[in-house]
Amino acid sequence: MHKTNYFKRLRMQFDFAKSEVAAPELPDGYRLRGWHPVLLKSHAIAKQASFAGEMDCQLFPCLRSYAGCEDLVRSIVTHSCFLPSATWIIEFTANEIAGPQPVACIQGMWDSSTAGAIQNVGVVPEHRGFGLGRAILQQSLLGFQQSGIQRISLHVTAENVPALELYQSVGFECVDTVYRALPETTAI
Repeated sequence: MHKTNYFKRLRMQFDFAKSEVAAPELPDGYRLRGWHPVLLKSHAIAKQASFAGEMDCQLFPCLRSYAGCEDLVRSIVTHSCFLPSATWIIEFTANEIAGPQPVACIQGMWDSSTAGAIQNVGVVPEHRGFGLGRAILQQSLLGFQQSGIQRISLHVTAENVPALELYQSVGFECVDTVYRALPETTAI
């Protein structure tokens, strides 16, 4: 017997005609880096560490492993709609022994000449609470704006309250609700 679980997902939208974007601020020991092909593996590392154990791993199995995250990032950055100016990573630079470590990432794409989409926003759990999600989101939005994009959308799992609060505080509004089915096999 198959049982189906449904996850509530919200489509949120940011409109430059309604909201402005503040310049990102990072705490000491962190730096933003714009997209470059040599950072593909760093994006995959940050993405996998950010989503490990999170609900989104149930919805998107590729987030469960480094290999899946690398494949996902590669598919995003090789897509014809990939937007490098909206794709960023934050590195933790305060550990001189380990060197720079990727701790947050975001990828952007354009849907049309005036609309864009954020694919993923991830912050590694040990680095949450320092404003990194806000900073990387703001930097990505500025990249969209510099590319002439007027509206940006993203999808978020409704139960992810910290992410919802972040997006709303930056100026995103909920514009649609969708339910994503996740079949679950159960024993009779």
